[in-house]
Amino acid sequence: MLPPELRLTDGASFQQTVRAGRRAGSRTLVVHLAREVGSPTGSSGPRVGFVVSKAVGNAVVRNRVKRRLRHLAREHVSSLPGSAALVVRALPAAASASSGELSADLVRCLARVREEVTR
Repeated sequence: MLPPELRLTDGASFQQTVRAGRRAGSRTLVVHLAREVGSPTGSSGPRVGFVVSKAVGNAVVRNRVKRRLRHLAREHVSSLPGSAALVVRALPAAASASSGELSADLVRCLARVREEVTR
């Protein structure tokens, strides 16, 4: 589980990250990474948020996908730049994807957006 200080929770931060950040997509998810997004709590570390819409499935499926993504993203938070904000949006294919597929897609997407952000 991600600690509260690493979570992206307010709508304005989500919106700013999606609009201003770099994007990379795969079959199961889309990742948005913004270099610096202001934190309402004043924390300066990287923060992560998840978007799992009803298109992914019912509440049980959506919560399962969110739990799996939180677990996978926790391993990559330390590799994010300083005060970066990461939004991971699950696509409908994420509901039937294995953890290995989700992990591979997340790693591939993060590598692509990190490469673009550091340029």
